[in-house]
Amino acid sequence: MTSMNRYHQWLCNSRMWARAVEKDLLPWALEGVQLDADTLEIGPGYGATTRVLERRVGGRLSVLEVDEDAAGRLRTEYGGRIDVVHGDGSAMPLPDGGFDAVVCFTMLHHVPSPRQQDQLFAEACRVLRPGGVFAGCDGRAGRGFRLIHLRDTYVPVPPETLPDRLRAAGFHDPDITLTHDNFRFRAVRP
Repeated sequence: MTSMNRYHQWLCNSRMWARAVEKDLLPWALEGVQLDADTLEIGPGYGATTRVLERRVGGRLSVLEVDEDAAGRLRTEYGGRIDVVHGDGSAMPLPDGGFDAVVCFTMLHHVPSPRQQDQLFAEACRVLRPGGVFAGCDGRAGRGFRLIHLRDTYVPVPPETLPDRLRAAGFHDPDITLTHDNFRFRAVRP
């Protein structure tokens, strides 16, 4: 994964991170979000979130990963149980209205620019069916978060700007919840 330093690569591929994702991050990020039908995860990276989603999603789970090597590793790990697509979240090679839910976790800050982040939001809206939900979480800018990302692609999303950005992408009812270090979001395609 070229946009991540070695420590960050190690951390995201560690058992410690996998436990934190399963026990804390995903339960919080997806509290109240139904994943009963076709779900797309954007940016699974090493797959810690995907392993949890595979057990939680009631329907078909697909993942979209920009890093070709990571997509290949995920294809090998899941052996066809999950549809793994290699592609960019800001220009998804997926049809309109194919999913009931789109999710992403701790990856928005790796999207190289606010413009590309906004394109990713618009693409998430495009691939959702009417009434579908876009949900996820990311870290808030801060010293510790920055240190983990030295020499990484690091473009944190200011959570106070997110409701307007999601509305501009076509979503209704954006909801943002903040903690000291993280934020979660959800919005609905009309």
